[in-house]
Amino acid sequence: MGSDARADDAGQRQQHRPPPLRRDAEGRVVPSTLAELIQWFLDYDERVAFVRFPAVESLFQWKQREALKQQPDAFVFHTAEDRLAVGVMQALHTYRTERALHDWLKELLAALDDATKTNEAILEAYDLHYGEERSVIEEAEKIPTRRERDVYLTCCWLETLCTAEARVLGWAYQELYGRPFHPQNF
Repeated sequence: MGSDARADDAGQRQQHRPPPLRRDAEGRVVPSTLAELIQWFLDYDERVAFVRFPAVESLFQWKQREALKQQPDAFVFHTAEDRLAVGVMQALHTYRTERALHDWLKELLAALDDATKTNEAILEAYDLHYGEERSVIEEAEKIPTRRERDVYLTCCWLETLCTAEARVLGWAYQELYGRPFHPQNF
């Protein structure tokens, strides 16, 4: 194999591995490396890239409109992708120790588990089916009460958001602390 072929292989392997995070002199994550990491996950990890799907964007916009009804001065995100990126950045800014980030990841996974179980029960109870032909919002119209519809749609959003955040933050945890995240690390 020639040197050009080896360089191409190395470039391909590098492309399919998330970029490293770097810290500054104070130990904070360098923002540009975090932006590169988030972008890599959006480009190459289908469970994170899911936030870019039109159906997910529609769900996110519904959730944001509902939140603004309750809190009119809340920050308005342009897209679901923006919401994901800010959530990841805030988590790494707020949870600066291994233990703190570990505990946050456990909370994310618990929220994901709760949302998944709630959605499974509602899907079964109302025989809901969504996909390319019917959005989750359209399918939710089969649910007779507004309260249960709102719970269902909120849990759909939480499943998507928590999955994406946990994947990015799980990788960041490994990069920052030299071991994979596991719920029983502590």
